[in-house]
Amino acid sequence: MKRQPFVLPLAFALLLCAAPVLAQQDISKVNGSIVAQAGRAYGDVDTVNGSITIEAGASVEDAETVNGSIRAHNDIAADSLSTVNGSIRVGERARIGGSVETVNGSVFVDRGGTVGGDIETVNGAIGIVDVDLAGGIATVSGDITVGVGSHVSGGITVTKPTSNWFPVQVNKRKPRIIIGPEAVVEGELKFEREVTLYVHETARTGRVNGATPTTFSGTRAPNE
Repeated sequence: MKRQPFVLPLAFALLLCAAPVLAQQDISKVNGSIVAQAGRAYGDVDTVNGSITIEAGASVEDAETVNGSIRAHNDIAADSLSTVNGSIRVGERARIGGSVETVNGSVFVDRGGTVGGDIETVNGAIGIVDVDLAGGIATVSGDITVGVGSHVSGGITVTKPTSNWFPVQVNKRKPRIIIGPEAVVEGELKFEREVTLYVHETARTGRVNGATPTTFSGTRAPNE
C-alpha cells in the first residue's frame, strides 16, 4: 500500500514555528510613557500617567492613557486612540478603525487619514484636514474645523453643558465652527448651545439645527 504524505503534522509544525512572529506585544503601565517603535506592530498599549508616541509606520490596537497626550506620526494604523487629560495629534495618512476621544484636550488629524468611528472631546479644539471620517464630531466647548477636502459622514454635535459634567470644568466661551473649502458634512449639524458657524461657499452640509451659517470665501474664515 502506498504511504500517504505526512501533510497535516508538517503544516501544524510550520504554524507553531510561525506563531512567535505573528504575536503582537501588549504594553501596559501605570506610571511612564510608551513608545511604539517605527514600523512595528503592537497589540493594546495603555498607561495611566504618561504619554503615548506611535512612531511612523507603526501599528497598534487600542492606545489608551488617562493623564497624558497621544502623538501619532505619519502612516500609522490603530483601532482606537483615547485619553482623558491630554491632546491627540495624528500625522498624515493614518488609518484608524474606530474612534478618537479625549475629555480635556484637543484633537487634530492631518491629511489623507481615515477614521472609522467618531472624534470627540469635551474641552478642546477638534481639527481635521483632508480626512475621511465615517462617524461624527462631538464636543461641548471646543472649536471645530472641518478643513479643506474633508468628508464627515456622521454630522456634528455641540452639546449644551449641564451639571452632569461635574467635576469636569466646561469652558463657557462660544465655540467657533468652521466648515472649510470643498468639505462635506453629511447628517445633521446640531447645536444645543450658541456657536459661531462659518461654512465655505464650496462646502456641503446636512441640515443645520440651532445656528445660522455665515458663508465665506477664500482660504480662511473671517476673524471675529
